[in-house]
Amino acid sequence: MNYLRAALSTTLGVLLGCADPAGTNGKPAIITQLPRQLSAAERGIVQSTPDFAVNLLKAVNTGFAGKNVFISPLSASMALGMTLNGVGGDTYAEMRQALALPDQPLNELNAGYKALIALLQSLDPKVQFNVANSIWYRDTFGPAITPKFLTDVRDAFSAEARGLDFASPQAVPTINSWVRDKTENKIDKILDNISSATVMYLMNAIYFKGAWRDPFTKARTAPAAFTIPAGSTVMVDMMTRRSGFRANLVSGTQVVELPYGGDAWVMTLLLPPAGISIDDFVAALTPAAWTGFTGEAAESTAQLHLPRFKLSWTDENLKGKLSLLGMNKAFVPNVADFTPLSATLGRELYISNVVQKTFVDVNEEGTEAAAVTSVGVEVTSLPAQIRFDRPFVFAIRERLTGTVAFVGKITNPKE
Repeated sequence: MNYLRAALSTTLGVLLGCADPAGTNGKPAIITQLPRQLSAAERGIVQSTPDFAVNLLKAVNTGFAGKNVFISPLSASMALGMTLNGVGGDTYAEMRQALALPDQPLNELNAGYKALIALLQSLDPKVQFNVANSIWYRDTFGPAITPKFLTDVRDAFSAEARGLDFASPQAVPTINSWVRDKTENKIDKILDNISSATVMYLMNAIYFKGAWRDPFTKARTAPAAFTIPAGSTVMVDMMTRRSGFRANLVSGTQVVELPYGGDAWVMTLLLPPAGISIDDFVAALTPAAWTGFTGEAAESTAQLHLPRFKLSWTDENLKGKLSLLGMNKAFVPNVADFTPLSATLGRELYISNVVQKTFVDVNEEGTEAAAVTSVGVEVTSLPAQIRFDRPFVFAIRERLTGTVAFVGKITNPKE
């Protein structure tokens, strides 16, 4: 049974269920259940995240054929989820559908985000998972903001809201300092400058750091060839291990699941069948296929080969990819409806840009990853061996809820 469906259909215990409460060999106890039963509001958000992750990866990949991709659908969902509180009418309907959110009242969606943030941050004490949200608005625009908008976003997303003189030389450094602080200095900045038409930024930052439940042995890492999309090879540092992971073969796709800490958080790796290009594989992905790939996998004793890699990634035009998902009106001046954000200027506001920056470092000890998403609002305006030695898809997800925090593809570990 798929982990997500299992988690949602089973009456969950009050405390974390553990196969071995004390753990073994110095490892933390395995987390087998959520600490509590998910509310209807949480289920709505949780069920949306895998679908949005797949849809967003496919949309983003259209602009990055043959190149590495690393996105945080969860970060995008939260930044746009905050923005959702400021839109109405058809603008709201398009955004909700693009985010794959259920047709529930906004207050229920807010409650779902709030509870999910708390759950993910506290689920595994051996994994550091931090979420931070903020709203930055031009000080002269402050009086036009509907107080309820700020109150609701502060409550649901624990967002700090602050007015700034956007014309001041200190405005950009102030916002970028928040970005560095919330990503443990892994993302240096999100802004280079502020347009004179920009009146607000809604930002989400996510930071993840998890040690493998069973680390790779550094002494076994050795140079190996990795085939890139052009057909040539590059030499990479290939990590090697046997056991300590789960694997499955689904419709010719090799699936590997590497656990972190107490096994609530995992990295899922998908190696397409030989002869299928990574871009064709991503283009054919569907939420249903993702459910099949992330279903049950068995403990494996195969020898796993996985390249060590580190990358920083940016999409300065995420709004173009969101348009492919049906989110359009929010980007059009004099069409977008932002009246819940501002009763006086809401018809003159629109989203001018959506930018995401990410970072990931995968090595023998574990994984460190970070993401920042900025929404700018302007006024009108199972074999013997498993070798990941060719392009593959990977995701960092919480397996008990199915929440996908990060997802991407590696075409060249050396880029």
